[in-house]
Amino acid sequence: MKTQGVANVTQAGEFDEIIDVRSPAEYAEDHMPGAVNCPVLSNEERARVGTIYKQESPFAAKKLGAALVARHIAGHIETRFLDRPREWKPLIYCWRGGKRSGALTHVLRQIGWQSCALEGGYKSYRRHVVEQLAELPRRFSYRVVTGATGSGKSRLLEALAAQGAQALDLEALAAHKGSVLGGLPGEPQPSQKMFESRLLAVLQGLTFAEPVYVEAESRKIGRLQVPDALLETMRAGSCLRIEATDAARVAFLIGDYDYFLADPAALKAKLACLRELQSAETLARWNALIDARDWPALVAELLEKHYDPLYRRSQGKNYAHFAEAPRFATDDLSPAGLTELAKRILADAGSSRRRS
Repeated sequence: MKTQGVANVTQAGEFDEIIDVRSPAEYAEDHMPGAVNCPVLSNEERARVGTIYKQESPFAAKKLGAALVARHIAGHIETRFLDRPREWKPLIYCWRGGKRSGALTHVLRQIGWQSCALEGGYKSYRRHVVEQLAELPRRFSYRVVTGATGSGKSRLLEALAAQGAQALDLEALAAHKGSVLGGLPGEPQPSQKMFESRLLAVLQGLTFAEPVYVEAESRKIGRLQVPDALLETMRAGSCLRIEATDAARVAFLIGDYDYFLADPAALKAKLACLRELQSAETLARWNALIDARDWPALVAELLEKHYDPLYRRSQGKNYAHFAEAPRFATDDLSPAGLTELAKRILADAGSSRRRS
């Protein structure tokens, strides 16, 4: 660690706490994993200081900024840091590793804590994420879980992880189920930068020695893009195919999307997005089924007329080993059924390794 109170992004694990002193808006867009937000300027104060810097003078902006930063630092020490032991080592960062992080780092070091500022600030961390995601995903061996919509693929990843397998749940990281109906109620998607930060954190916790189970995805999950290196390596990886019965898929989807049952208007609004793909007569019939609360009929038609044709067109085209993928049939997508399915998949993988 550098003696002048500066550390680089690869040393982050050496610290007891990571403190992001940027404004709440900057922090909300993206931040280092595990970092806590202790802003030394609020959103409004940062905008105000920036305006004075551009329209009046840098000197006037620095005077105001210093007063505001000092006030916030005092508040953080009194309310958040007084109970920290003498041995506490925090890593502090702002946008570029400049005045905001430097001010808090200086004060904490004067107190006696071995605080360090992140060299280059958030921008250096962001460069690190981009560089890592261009290379790290290619080092894993993926087993891609394919299957028509409603096959319980995301829940299967959870079941595989519970059995000790490595799983990468991209839809959980993206807060989206990956289709026109995939948005989660009350949970907006993260920014692209935050998605990538979350993804890198998960990848760094995996081992290269075992395969990583991942669901087949298109290039975008909602409005977020899967990094090229990951998508390309997934598409070249081995596949397995879940073949659930239609009845099991319908029952699973009714349970998994139960929030739409409580908000038919929202469901109609989502289905209206398909008007370029489906006829007005089809959309009218689906709306009538919603009004009648005939969920099994609605889900069955959505699968037949929209989701299944998309699946048949995309999988073989996008995933190189889809055709030879081993098939796992099931008529039970309940939690217990998915647990048994996960055990079958892992047993088959073990048998394949022994044969090879």
